[in-house]
Amino acid sequence: MSVTTADLVELRLDAAATTKDEAIDRLVAVATAAGRVADPAQLRADVAAREDLLPTGIEGGIGIPHARSTGVSQPTVVFGRTDRGLDWGAADGPAHLVFLIAVPEGAGDEHLTLLASLSRALMREDFRATLRTTDDPRVVVDTIAAATGSAQPAPATAVTTPAAAPAPSAAASPAAAPATPERRPMRFVAVTSCPTGIAHTYMAAEALEQAARAAGHEITVETQGSGGFSKLDPAVIAAADGVIFANDVEVRERARFAGKPTVASGVKRAINDAPGIVRDAELAVASGVTTPAAAAAAASGPATKVEEGASFGGKLRGWLMTGVSYLIPFIAAGGILIALSFALGGYEIVEVDRDELISTFSVTSMQDWAGLMFVIGGAIFGFLLPVLAGFIAYAIADRPGIVVGFAGGWASSVALPTGVEGVTSSPGFLGAIVAGLIGGAIALWMQRWKVPSAVRGVMPVVVIPLVGSFINAALMLTLVGKPLASAAATLSGWLTDLSGGSAIILGVILGLMMAFDMGGPVNKVAYAFAVTGLTAAGVNAAADDPRFSIMAAVMAAGMVPPLAMALSTLVRPRLYNEAEREQGKAAWLLGASFITEGAIPFAAADPVRVIPSLMAGSAVTGGLVMLFENTLRAPHGGVWVFGLVGNWAMYILAIVIGTVLSAALVSLAKSKGGADVEIEAADRTLVHA
Repeated sequence: MSVTTADLVELRLDAAATTKDEAIDRLVAVATAAGRVADPAQLRADVAAREDLLPTGIEGGIGIPHARSTGVSQPTVVFGRTDRGLDWGAADGPAHLVFLIAVPEGAGDEHLTLLASLSRALMREDFRATLRTTDDPRVVVDTIAAATGSAQPAPATAVTTPAAAPAPSAAASPAAAPATPERRPMRFVAVTSCPTGIAHTYMAAEALEQAARAAGHEITVETQGSGGFSKLDPAVIAAADGVIFANDVEVRERARFAGKPTVASGVKRAINDAPGIVRDAELAVASGVTTPAAAAAAASGPATKVEEGASFGGKLRGWLMTGVSYLIPFIAAGGILIALSFALGGYEIVEVDRDELISTFSVTSMQDWAGLMFVIGGAIFGFLLPVLAGFIAYAIADRPGIVVGFAGGWASSVALPTGVEGVTSSPGFLGAIVAGLIGGAIALWMQRWKVPSAVRGVMPVVVIPLVGSFINAALMLTLVGKPLASAAATLSGWLTDLSGGSAIILGVILGLMMAFDMGGPVNKVAYAFAVTGLTAAGVNAAADDPRFSIMAAVMAAGMVPPLAMALSTLVRPRLYNEAEREQGKAAWLLGASFITEGAIPFAAADPVRVIPSLMAGSAVTGGLVMLFENTLRAPHGGVWVFGLVGNWAMYILAIVIGTVLSAALVSLAKSKGGADVEIEAADRTLVHA
C-alpha cells in the first residue's frame, strides 16, 4: 500500500489549525480516520517528543513532524497545506507545506527507503512548487508517489559533477559561496543522522550533495537512518580530502574518519545552509588541520563492542566485551598497586588498618607507603563489580543503563545470607555479569514505556536511573544473589568434610574452585577455607601440617589463570584483540602476585572457552602441589612470599605445568572456535549501537 492516499491529504489545514500543535492534532486525526493509526494518543506523544528535541521546520516553508511509533500500523505520510502559515521553528518564516511522517517501530528497510526518497524530494523546488499550487489531492498523491517510486537512494551515494553544472535548488543555492583559498575540485565524505533517522537525515544528505555539485566537488554521503546504515568503503574515506558531519545524534564508528580535516554541524544547518558547510569544509582542507584518532573516538562518547546487525549470540559477546573493556584499567591499576604493596611490605600488609594508617602515616616509612598502596589498590578493586555490570548494561541500553547496571554490580558485592546460620557470601563476578544483563534489559524495557510527552524528557536522566537501579539492586539482594550465596555456603561445608580424605583430590577440587569465577563466591570459598585452616594452625604448628599445603595449593592454583592468559596472548596474539593483548602484559604481574582477577576480562568476554581451560590448569596445579607436599605459611603474596614456601622449586614446577596446560587449552579452544576471524572484526573501530 502507498504511503500516501487521497484521504491522507488535507489541503485546507487553515480551517482546523491556527498553531503547530493543532495542526499535528488534525493530521493525526486524518491518519486515524484513514485507518492508519492504532493508537492516536501514542502517535501524538511520539511526534511531540520529537518536536521537543528539535523543531522540525526547515527553510522553504516546510514542516516535517515525524516519529517512529508503536501507535501507527503502517508507514504513512499525511500532507497538509496552510495558506496562512504556521510557525514551525524555521529561520525563514512559517511553514505552508506540512508532512506528518509516521513509521511503525521496526518498519522494514523498504518503507524507510521510500520515506528517505520523500525527504530528499523535499529539497527540490519543483516538488515543492507542485504541492503549493495544486488543489487536487490526486496530484499530491501522484507527486509524492513519483518521488518515492524513483530516485530511491542507497544508504551511501556519490555525486560527481563538473563545476559548470546547472544551479541547484534554492535550498542549496551556491550564490552565497564566495571564493575560497583553494578552488580545485575536492573529494568529501559526509555522515548525516538525526534522532529518528527518517526525514532530516536524508534531507541533509540531499542538500549537501546539491551544494557539493554546485561547487564542482565530489561527495559521498553515509546516511545513518532508521534502517541502519551501509558503511562507506574504507577506500572512499581514505581518498577523501575532508569530512563533513551533519548530525544531531552520535555518529556511529566516528573513528573511521580520524586523520581527515573535519567540519561538523547539526542537520538543520546542513539543510538550510549546505553551501556554507561545503565552504567550511574547503577551508578545513586548505588549513590542513586534521582530527586525531583519540578525539574522533571520544567525540562519539563511550564506545561499545556491539557489532551492527549481529545475532543475539554476537550481541551477547559484545555486551560482555564492553563491560570487560572498561574493567581492564581498574584491574590493572588496583592489581599492580596491591602487587607492589606485597613487594615492599611483605605478606603481613594484608593486616593493615586503614584508619590507623591514615592517622599515623609517615612519609619516611616504606611500610606505610606499602600499606597505602594496599589500601588504594583494594579500594579500586571495590569498583570492579559495579564497573563490569554498569558497562554491560550501557552496551545494551546506552547511557540510561549505566546507573542501573552499577547498582546491580554493587549488590553483587554485598554479603548475603546463605541459609546457614552465621554464614554469608556475595554473588561476585558471575553475579555482576547477571546484574549487568538484567540492568540493561530493565533500562531498555523502560525506554519503551508509553509515557506523556512531558515525562519523556526526564525518562533517561531521572526515571530510568531511579526506578531501574532500585529494581535491579533489589532483585540482586533479594532474589538472584541468594542462590549463589547458598551454593557458596554448601561448598564450604563440603570442603570441610573432604579435608579428611585424599590430599591430591582436595587439591584438584580447590584448583577448580579457584579458577571457576576468579574472585567470585566459589573462589572466595576455597580461599577462605585455606585461610581459616592457616589461622587455626597458628605459628606453633608442625612444618608439614596439611593446612599449610592447602594454603599453598590455593595460592598456586589462583596464580595460574592470569599467567595462562598472559602466556596465551604472547604465543597466539591473533586470537585476541588489541585491548586483550595489552591486558595480557599486565596479567604477568597480576598472576605472579596471586591476583586471580587478572583473568576476569578474558573470562567475561569468552566464558565458554576460557573458564573450562583455566579450571583444568588450576586443577592440575592444585593436585601437584598436594602431591609434592608443598607448604605455605602466608595467606597471600604470590612470588613475593616464595621465601615462605616449602620445597619451592617443585612449587614453581607445579605452577608452570598448570599455566602451560591452561594456555594450550584456551588457545586450542579459541582456534577451533574461529577466534581469528572474530578478532579481525573486534579489532575494528568500536561501534555505538
